[in-house]
Amino acid sequence: MSQASANLNLMIKAARIAGRKLIRDFNEVENLQVSAKGPGDFVSKADKMAEETIREILMETRPNYGFLGEEFPEVKGKDPTRRWIVDPLDGTTNFLHGLPHWAISIALEFKGEVVSAVIYDPVKEELFSAEKGAGAWMNDRRLRVSGRTQMIETVFATGLPFGGRADLPETIADLGRILPVCAGVRRWGAAALDLAYVAAGRYDGFWERKLNPWDIAAGLLLVKEAGGLVDGITADDNPLESGEIIAAAEPIYNRFAALVRG
Repeated sequence: MSQASANLNLMIKAARIAGRKLIRDFNEVENLQVSAKGPGDFVSKADKMAEETIREILMETRPNYGFLGEEFPEVKGKDPTRRWIVDPLDGTTNFLHGLPHWAISIALEFKGEVVSAVIYDPVKEELFSAEKGAGAWMNDRRLRVSGRTQMIETVFATGLPFGGRADLPETIADLGRILPVCAGVRRWGAAALDLAYVAAGRYDGFWERKLNPWDIAAGLLLVKEAGGLVDGITADDNPLESGEIIAAAEPIYNRFAALVRG
């Protein structure tokens, strides 16, 4: 990849160290102590440990930055312009079921805009990274979004509501509009990796509602730096604020967005 900044190198270091610990727990997944955090949403000791590890590494080197993670209350930084946004284990349900599709997501926000991103899948040894203006990468390979132009050849990713969430009718309606015109829709249960896969050209697009900033902060920069387009499901909304996102390769973006928006 191109010359990484000190901040990006720090993010990569934190992701790799947390990833090694998570792999050990994943290999012992049947022994994990799991507590219910809500309907269909579980948190493990591994989740919290990973966030603590990442926070310690990042905050030791950048003590003035803020920190927003999934598992613990937000830390306001002395420098109000910079904030880490971290999902220590995206795809927790996959992790707890022994499914090898989960990742660590770390983003750095500067004045409300994500400027550096890392998504690390330690099972597959795939490290996705991006910095504003410097492109997107997986390991040492430059990423570009898909070049497909025919909707019938496209594959999209989304999330499906679980455990009584109220957005099931909306999602069913989305699928009713999108499935007839594409080659398939995938639901793999890790939004960060869905966005990384759009950046890598594996998926042609992704949409989902009711997400948190840590689910999508790193991924949206990856898609942009790989040449894709990102917006809210309501046009011109900030996905980090609304929790609703459409991301796709440019050749099919307008048609895809029109289908999602109904």
